[in-house]
Amino acid sequence: MFTAYPNPPVRTLAIIGGGFAGTTLARSLHGRLPAGWQLLLISEESYTTFNPMLPEVVGAGVFPEHVVAPIREMLPGVRFVMGAVSAVDKAARRLTCDTLSGPLDFGYDHLVLALGQRARLDLLPGMAQHALPLKLVGDAMHIRNRVLQALARIELSSDAAQRQALSRFVVIGGGFSGVEVAGALADFVKSASRHYPRTHVEGFQISLLHDGARLLPELPAALGDAAGRSLARRGVQVRCGTRAEHIHADAVALSDGQTLPSATVICTVGTRPNPLVEALALPMQRGHIAAEADGRVLGETCLWALGDCAAQPNARDGQTSPPTAQFAVAQGQALADNLLRHLNGQPTRPFAYAARGMMATTGHLKGVALLFGLRLSGLPAWLLWRGYYLLRMPTLGRKTRIWVEWTWGLFFPLDITHLRFTRTADVDRGATSTTTPR
Repeated sequence: MFTAYPNPPVRTLAIIGGGFAGTTLARSLHGRLPAGWQLLLISEESYTTFNPMLPEVVGAGVFPEHVVAPIREMLPGVRFVMGAVSAVDKAARRLTCDTLSGPLDFGYDHLVLALGQRARLDLLPGMAQHALPLKLVGDAMHIRNRVLQALARIELSSDAAQRQALSRFVVIGGGFSGVEVAGALADFVKSASRHYPRTHVEGFQISLLHDGARLLPELPAALGDAAGRSLARRGVQVRCGTRAEHIHADAVALSDGQTLPSATVICTVGTRPNPLVEALALPMQRGHIAAEADGRVLGETCLWALGDCAAQPNARDGQTSPPTAQFAVAQGQALADNLLRHLNGQPTRPFAYAARGMMATTGHLKGVALLFGLRLSGLPAWLLWRGYYLLRMPTLGRKTRIWVEWTWGLFFPLDITHLRFTRTADVDRGATSTTTPR
């Protein structure tokens, strides 16, 4: 007589977060988990955003859909749920996820947090009300629209003070994002203003405020200085050692008592943890989850963290790993190996990685880079930047689309389309929305 035995329960390794770290980890684990284990990836968005390319969206160097990659396309065969995790019961090893079909519960045996960081808008008075963060694709499109709105308003305004505020664009932060968006803005405003006859390009000013002694402090001083000179040649007013103290609707008050008239202020500094991290009451280190050398959350047995949300030591130099895409990818690959070793009863290994280099663009055909100790600036650095991120893009089709768009931009002016995602119902109600959905 045949006796039917129940199938053994399937155990789950869940990942929360679909950025560089989370998707790299899922890709590295897919097809390698022991028998009886399944992989689950949960993300609030259905795509991964290539955040280093957001300044390209601001400056109309690429279309917004070119800097995102669908997670389902990147990870075929991996179970993916689009939703926001609202609660985690560590004792029961269950999580609640708000999805398009309502709240759903999932059990897990191991949970990996790859939540990234969110923009912080309370660093300065007036920042939340008047500054424009650059963290999401929607932010980049909104900034681009605001710049085009400023040009259109200058055309229609005869008030000298208003025209002065509209013609100055202030970028706060002299790190990679700040330098890149300042260079992209300088090129974009110069190109777009030709189509607005009542504006004059020589009247526009891009001001980059940085409270440090030099730009790009992560790079050697010579490259930071080279970036400053490159931006200055594009007409960007680089002000190092300058700190914004208050942001108003039409001006920025500086710590030295000066005031810069500006109706468009872009903020590239300040991050905060995902609210889920705060709800979990995890050990923190300077706003990041405190992680062991192997990626396990400090004091936890089945909870792991990586990427921008984690403060993970790097055994290579003893320092905390920086929140960059390069390290997020490396951490994802290392944690995949450690998780497999743990599931197979083997000892884990500390994360150790030597950075290959860092780079930033300062506008069209210009950039700075440090690659394996070699310092580059100008066109070679710009080409290296584009080549690296082109290779990071998943699928040949997406690489080809971006390459075509970048090649097109070498010979033709930047696109000045002001995208207003207005629906028929909005038009009937007389709405004039100019923002893009997030």
